[in-house]
Amino acid sequence: MAAPARNHVWVGTETGILKGIDLVKKQAINYTEVSSLDKGQQVNVMCFGDPQESEILVGSQDGIVKVFNCEKSKFTDFHECRGGEGVFRGLGIVDNGIITCVESGLLKVWREGSSENLEVQVGPGVAKMRQCDAQRNKVGTGGKENDLKIWDLQRAEEPIFKAKNLRNDWLDLRVPVWIRDLDFIPETDKIVTCTSYHQVRVYDPNTPQRRPVLEALFGEDPLTALSITPDGRSVVVGNSHGYMGVIDLRKGRLLCSLKGSAGSVRSIQCHKSMPVVASCGLDRFMRLHSLNDKELLHKVYLKSRLNCLLLTSRDKWEEEELTPLPTEDVKDEEDDEVWANLETVIDKTSTKKQEGKRGSAAEIIGTANTPKKKKKKKGV
Repeated sequence: MAAPARNHVWVGTETGILKGIDLVKKQAINYTEVSSLDKGQQVNVMCFGDPQESEILVGSQDGIVKVFNCEKSKFTDFHECRGGEGVFRGLGIVDNGIITCVESGLLKVWREGSSENLEVQVGPGVAKMRQCDAQRNKVGTGGKENDLKIWDLQRAEEPIFKAKNLRNDWLDLRVPVWIRDLDFIPETDKIVTCTSYHQVRVYDPNTPQRRPVLEALFGEDPLTALSITPDGRSVVVGNSHGYMGVIDLRKGRLLCSLKGSAGSVRSIQCHKSMPVVASCGLDRFMRLHSLNDKELLHKVYLKSRLNCLLLTSRDKWEEEELTPLPTEDVKDEEDDEVWANLETVIDKTSTKKQEGKRGSAAEIIGTANTPKKKKKKKGV
């Protein structure tokens, strides 16, 4: 029997692999068979299946939602959740049903054994759907030219909040909309979004104003991911060039920058109680930063480009008595098999150049050893 998988960070890769990271033992483990992978198994979204975090739901590009059991350290169930067009942009759990939202805007609640599944069209071009942790029946959606909407799944005929775009700019031109990520601020009804136009916006559904109550700018590049800090007073954002920063949600100013990333940030998650934040992206590293002193606590290379991550809500990691993990799972065979099947390529051009150089050298040596002919003196 496999040991329980009690990792601190879970990541999903472009190659379709679910990886678990034990930060105490400094181990990264693959939980997907590399030999059975194909392009359709790319991991797009992930979420915990229960409050105890004993299950993980993994949404793949082919429309399959896989259930990973952390106690058994293996995938135990597979759900076909195909509908609409495009890849998954959000995943959640409500009343024993699976919430999915795809790029074309089809939001659906899948219940096993039920023929009447809830379907809602939230608008095309969806980039993110996120479920509220405090009120599980509430979700937020947004995307390209699809402004923020908040939905109550118990009465999903119309959104309970629909954001209004900003007024035209100083040239009287319409301000474009492109939401990339969003999150609910704990213990409030407010919601934070980040956009491809490097804007961070805060909305308050409790006010008559449907426009943002606060807006801040970060950098010059598209923002790709965000997460609210444990105290709910600030937000961590990352952009397409690997820059990360912490922004105060009360005054809209930059508190600090978190350095170290070298590629586009795909996913960020703050711990629910500890002052740490995990991030991953296209540079194939998972990083864990301290929010107190900006220090990079952990940096783990995981071979594949990383799309999403989950950070456990457990704390006091160093005091845990973790069950030893099976040694055969520690080895990461993801790239080993790929490299083993590659053929050796010989660069003929460079070989010819080397031979040419050798020939030239021989000619030079030969010429140097040949005695020079004496010139005949002309008669006087």
